Amino acid sequence: MADVPRHGQDGPGPSDLSAVHARLAADRADTLARAAALSRDYDGIVAANALVAVDDEHDPEGGTTAFERAHVAALMAQTREHLEELDRALERLEQGRYAQCEDCGGTIPPERLEIRPAATTCVRCARSGPRSA
Repeated sequence: MADVPRHGQDGPGPSDLSAVHARLAADRADTLARAAALSRDYDGIVAANALVAVDDEHDPEGGTTAFERAHVAALMAQTREHLEELDRALERLEQGRYAQCEDCGGTIPPERLEIRPAATTCVRCARSGPRSA
């Protein structure tokens, strides 16, 4: 792993890197497990609907199954997005850019990274929204 400055300067120090990596890896493992569970749920909904002739428009339960399918699909998309964010955070950690704001180049406070380990911006930049291109 690349060396980054110590807390209080520009980010986590070398002694913190393994803890940060472990936290990101644990979050990634949890996210993969969540993705697998959601995939099983989605497959179960699809399989259950395949067993009966479902006419979502006229079946009183059709709206419910369509909603469940759409809800699980949305959760799967959020889970995939979070997994990608974690992978990018691990990449930044390896490159020594983990605690660096991608917008202003400043330091992302350790408290923010504790709450949102995959954060890419400091609090100020996150409040101001995406920068214009």
